[in-house]
Amino acid sequence: MQTEAIRSVLVVGGGTAGWLTAANLAQSFNSAAAGAVSVTLIESPDIPTIGVGEGTWPTMRATLQKLGIKEDDFLRSCNATFKQGTKFVNWQHSELPGSYHHLFTSISDPTQFNLAPYWLQSSIGDNLPYASAVSAQGVIAELGLAPKKITNKPYEGLLNYAYHLDAGKFAELLKNHAQQKLGVQFISANVLDITLASDGSIAAVVTDKAGTQQADFYVDCTGFQCLLLGKAMGVGFRSVADTLLADHAVTIQVPHPAADTPLNACTHSTAQAAGWIWDIGLTNRRGVGYVYSNNYVSHDEAEQALRRYIGPAAESLNARKLAMQVGYREKFWHKNCAAVGLSAAFVEPLEASAIFLIEAAANMLADQLPALKQNLPLAERKFNSSFLFRWQKTIDFIKLHYALSGRTEPFWQAARAKQLIPQSLQDMLQSWQTQPVSAYDFAHVYEPFPMESYQYVLYGMGFKQQLADPQRYRQAEKAAMYFQRVQQLTRQLQQELPAQRELLAKIYQYGFSAL
Repeated sequence: MQTEAIRSVLVVGGGTAGWLTAANLAQSFNSAAAGAVSVTLIESPDIPTIGVGEGTWPTMRATLQKLGIKEDDFLRSCNATFKQGTKFVNWQHSELPGSYHHLFTSISDPTQFNLAPYWLQSSIGDNLPYASAVSAQGVIAELGLAPKKITNKPYEGLLNYAYHLDAGKFAELLKNHAQQKLGVQFISANVLDITLASDGSIAAVVTDKAGTQQADFYVDCTGFQCLLLGKAMGVGFRSVADTLLADHAVTIQVPHPAADTPLNACTHSTAQAAGWIWDIGLTNRRGVGYVYSNNYVSHDEAEQALRRYIGPAAESLNARKLAMQVGYREKFWHKNCAAVGLSAAFVEPLEASAIFLIEAAANMLADQLPALKQNLPLAERKFNSSFLFRWQKTIDFIKLHYALSGRTEPFWQAARAKQLIPQSLQDMLQSWQTQPVSAYDFAHVYEPFPMESYQYVLYGMGFKQQLADPQRYRQAEKAAMYFQRVQQLTRQLQQELPAQRELLAKIYQYGFSAL
């Protein structure tokens, strides 16, 4: 039995996944202190970070705060803006224009008091979309307002929020902070080879400029290449291309026409004939991309569709095409190596799950990496079980958007074909036809998308739900009070909250109060 201590971790690969993981590990291990577990990161000087304009989840605020990064420094460094959810445009129908919001804030936590049955039965359900009935945030986002004021504390707001950010600049911020404040050691080199020990674990990483590097534990952040867990250790890849059909993206960075151009407060996702277009506003530009299936549209046609969406501003701009390996590793942790980021899995970026699941993996690694090698197998089993569940549930949630669409193009007809919908999602949809979404449908501690998220998509997409026993819902007066409170709060926040651009200008000039 191995009783040696784990005293060193080597993260292979940079970018958001590598640097966020290294920073999290170093912060948790107190690696800046003498005698602490060391964290080293190897990053190739020849592989640039793919920066397309990224969306995050509200969890990012806690992550940045934990790492000791000031919110105003982060916003300035990453051309970041506030994100208050996602606006889905034309997902319901091909011919009839329409939209709905998946928001971050509701007036009532539905696991405590579920307003949905009352919205379905009351007159407010005829007059207001679900999102507008249960949250002020959709109206605030449509107006381009920020979720907070300059007088709010860092990482606190009047509404829940996440960020849009430049992934390349975010990785650079993390890189500098991890080295200067958290004790991460950095090696700039290309990986030439991975050597294995007799038991199949990683023995060393061979580089071109820094020789052979060894550690007690390794984190594979080498992207789709998956040099350690995949190529060297032979852990297979499980494709879900038969469930999620989109397999490519074409992206264009679009500068704002003026320095005071208003900023979107949500990610915009606009359905197209063979996929959808994301539109993310940063302070200096928009990140715009078309996620599509090459089986239903050619690469050139997809690029032309993206350029039409952008308009005349796209004429002089370069486009970049990306191939997507949609699926996940058969294991995410094997022996003395765990994969994080694209090395572990990738599903299309519809709900900005990529960075969130990097955060989740880094958090669990920091908490569960054992002090002794003899306990690695137990930690491996827990990690693999947790992330298999998380990725499968993420796939279910993304597939939900397609399964509910009424668009008629061949891509959309294929995407919602019953045989391509996971049985777990089919079962939930069948149950929800006659009874409300329940907290018990999401009882696992590692649920990536909560009950609230499902309700925003279900009712936004026009899911038909006929409650089998409406007499069960006897708190109509309490529900009416909440619905009225939403409208009052909406009017109040419209008066109080500044525009995104206005708030960011103040933050750049003054920062947030330290108190």
